[in-house]
Amino acid sequence: MSACSADPPVGQRPPVGLRPPVVATTPTAGALKLTAAQKSSIGRKIWQNESGGKVTGLTHWNDGEEFPSLGIGHFIWYPKGFNGRWTETWPEFVNYATRSGLQVPAVGRKPDCPWPNKASFMRDFNGPELAGLRRWLAANIMVQTEFIAYKSRAALPKIMNAAPVQDRARIKVNYNKVASTANGVYALVDYVNFKGDGTNPTERYNNQGWGLMWVLMEMKNVPSGQAAAREFGEAAKRRLDLRIANSPKARGESRWRPGWHNRCDSYGRAL
Repeated sequence: MSACSADPPVGQRPPVGLRPPVVATTPTAGALKLTAAQKSSIGRKIWQNESGGKVTGLTHWNDGEEFPSLGIGHFIWYPKGFNGRWTETWPEFVNYATRSGLQVPAVGRKPDCPWPNKASFMRDFNGPELAGLRRWLAANIMVQTEFIAYKSRAALPKIMNAAPVQDRARIKVNYNKVASTANGVYALVDYVNFKGDGTNPTERYNNQGWGLMWVLMEMKNVPSGQAAAREFGEAAKRRLDLRIANSPKARGESRWRPGWHNRCDSYGRAL
């Protein structure tokens, strides 16, 4: 994910331990149900998508961004004093992992990212805190995958509440069409982690979004199965191309197009 200018007022993110807990949602029709084998496969694919499956990629800071991205899903973690356009997911993951009975390393439980910028982060990259966090993340792929799958399952009710009334039935139909194949399930899980659920009004340019809600609305009417999985990938590319066209020129987002398209093309390939 990428950052943009800060939007909410600084200082309104409560400490990790005080942030609202993730509440399990009631399963809906078509809710994703993953086997252990599917979780393992999807987790590895997401890790490959985000950082080439490299352990060093589990603690990463992109050039031009104001925050690091951690774990197989590159969960965003804001430094103190920065509140950006994008949904921060690292503190939510820490809460999820803690409730799952895991002990996240102490540095990861801090309320804000302790490195204020990329330069300080890279100076400490091979130090004990970041090296230890990478080891922990590499040893706990399953809980990261489960968190990403949870976020995808929780996305549909949020989308149904946020979407225009006239589009809700089509969104649900398209979601279930895509979810009818193994690679379609992977697409739904990966895309929410990749570009969000689409309900955050700050994650838009010119009032046009690119998250899951927008892709499901963008999809053409195709049959369930592999046709739906392929069309999901094509619709995602169309929304991402629109994002690039609408983005501030100074961000240079066109440089990400090839990688984004390659990722979306993977959704149409059978697992």
